[in-house]
Amino acid sequence: MYQSKTTPRIGIYEKALPTELSWQDKLNQAKTLGFDFVEISVDESHERRARLDWSDDEIYSLRHLCEKTGIPLHSMCLSAHRKFPFGSANSNIRKEAKAIMDKAITFAYKLGIRVIQLAGYDVYYEQADLQTHKRFIEGMKWAVKQAERVGVMLAVEIMDTQYLNCLSKFEILKKEINSPYFMAYPDVGNITGWNYDTCTELRLSCDHIVQIHLKDTYKVKSNYPGQFRDLVIGEGEVDFTAIFKTLNAMNYVAPLVIEMWANDDNWKSNIITAQKRLKAIGDKTDFPLFC
Repeated sequence: MYQSKTTPRIGIYEKALPTELSWQDKLNQAKTLGFDFVEISVDESHERRARLDWSDDEIYSLRHLCEKTGIPLHSMCLSAHRKFPFGSANSNIRKEAKAIMDKAITFAYKLGIRVIQLAGYDVYYEQADLQTHKRFIEGMKWAVKQAERVGVMLAVEIMDTQYLNCLSKFEILKKEINSPYFMAYPDVGNITGWNYDTCTELRLSCDHIVQIHLKDTYKVKSNYPGQFRDLVIGEGEVDFTAIFKTLNAMNYVAPLVIEMWANDDNWKSNIITAQKRLKAIGDKTDFPLFC
C-alpha cells in the first residue's frame, strides 16, 4: 500500500561543494551526505553562464548522470541577472537578460529542473529608481510567459539588498505579476538579516512559497552592514527553532536547500555540522529533517 511522505526534501547548494569537483563527484558527495538533490548555480561568471550554451549531448549526459546517481538537479539558482538585470537602463543589457532567461528555461526543461530561482534585483551595479523598478516588472511579466509555455516555475529570491528583502515586498510584486508560475523563494537568512519578523513573513506568503533557502546571517545594525553569506548554519542569528515551528504549523512540505559556500578544506565537516544542528532543531520542533 502506498504511504505518503510528508517530510520536505532537502537539497544542497552547488557552491557548498568545491568548484573543482566533477559533476560525478558533486552528485556522489550529495548522495553520501544524505541530500535528495543539488541546486545548480548559474551565476554571473562566464564559466557558469556558459552552461546555458551546452549542447544537447552535454545536457542529457548530465541528466543521465543524475538518474544514475539518484540525485536530480531539482532547482537552479539563476543569479546571472545580477550582472545583466531586467531593470537596467542599458537596452543591450536588458536584451542579454532576456537571452539568459530564455536559455535558462530551455536548459531547465531539458535537465528536468522544476524551479528556477530568480535574483530579486531590479539592478545591482546601477543606481535604482522608479524606472528600473518598472523595467524589472515588465521583464518579469515577459519571463513568466516563457516559463508558462514549458511548465517551469520561476521563484524570485528574497535578497540581501533592500529592493526585495522581505516577503511583504514580494506580495506587492506578485499583484503585478499574477501568474501561477511566478512564486516566492525566501531565504530565511536574508529576511532575518534585514531585521524582519521572519516567521510572520513566512506566514504572510504561505500560499506562494515553493522552496526555501536555509542560511545563517548576522543582522544589519546602524553601524554594521550585516553578514549575508559564508557562515556555517548555527553560527549566526537566524532563529531556526522559531522558523521550523512556523513551517510545521504551515504544514510546509516543499523542498528546502542548505545554502553555504565551500571556501576551504572544511567544506564537508561544515555541511555535516549544519545538518546535525538543523536535525536537532527539527527533532525538537517536530519538523523532521534528514530522516
